[in-house]
Amino acid sequence: MGQLRDRMDADLRLAGYSPSTCKVYLVYARLFVKYHRRSPEVMGEREVRAFLLHLIEERHAARGTMRQVRAALTFLYSVTLRRPVEVAHLPVMRRQHRLPTVLSGTEVSALIEATTDPKYRAILMTLYSSGLRITEACKLRPGDIDSKRMVIHVHQGKGDRDRYTVLSTRLLQYLREYWRTCRPVEWLFPGQTVDGHISPNTVRLVFHRARAQAGIKKQVSPHTLRHSFATHLIECGTDITVIQALLGHHSIRVTEMYTHVGVDLISRTTSPLDVLGTPQAAVLG
Repeated sequence: MGQLRDRMDADLRLAGYSPSTCKVYLVYARLFVKYHRRSPEVMGEREVRAFLLHLIEERHAARGTMRQVRAALTFLYSVTLRRPVEVAHLPVMRRQHRLPTVLSGTEVSALIEATTDPKYRAILMTLYSSGLRITEACKLRPGDIDSKRMVIHVHQGKGDRDRYTVLSTRLLQYLREYWRTCRPVEWLFPGQTVDGHISPNTVRLVFHRARAQAGIKKQVSPHTLRHSFATHLIECGTDITVIQALLGHHSIRVTEMYTHVGVDLISRTTSPLDVLGTPQAAVLG
């Protein structure tokens, strides 16, 4: 794409998109060009639609991916090329509402116990105890752990929003032991990235090794610990608006997903069939 790529990159940065989003949008724009072998400047709605259908029908791209691709090409034509009409009528891929897989408390304990390295155990404990996204945990600094107010300060989470989440007493005790042993300075979890913090890929590798060692058969990832955090709070009776704030969700509709995952609450619900023939049946009329 050459100069056009540089213009799009600059536009994305001027619009305040995160570095990771800029990278993803530029990748999809490059794939669009590679598919047609022509410059976007000489293409329009027909080529965009053909590329999207190619991803759906031949590449079997996931719905989330399709939404990202559409957003990337919409930005390319609407902002960088200043031809919004080319993407004005593109259908938006409907979201597929699937319930996330969660781990039981026993499985979380087994996963943590299977992680022997102090730094890796600390980061897995942080993911679960505070409901952090993996990139948020990787970029924590020692000063983000506020032991006086028992909160963790999350800087520039998804959507570049800052927030506070809960600091577990048990996690704080373990982090103090970890700090005395490892003495992290700039980053709470140092690693080999350019900035010097641990890489999300390293955390994923550690997680999957621990999962195998713990004998967990579910298809899960480090993000499952965030799902488990929210679901377990729901099952403990925590108000959903509190959970929304802890997770940093912009809309409570996203948080409401976890009300459908709380299996413990469902299992404690009495079926009306079990009430028939009992004194409680009077309420059924």
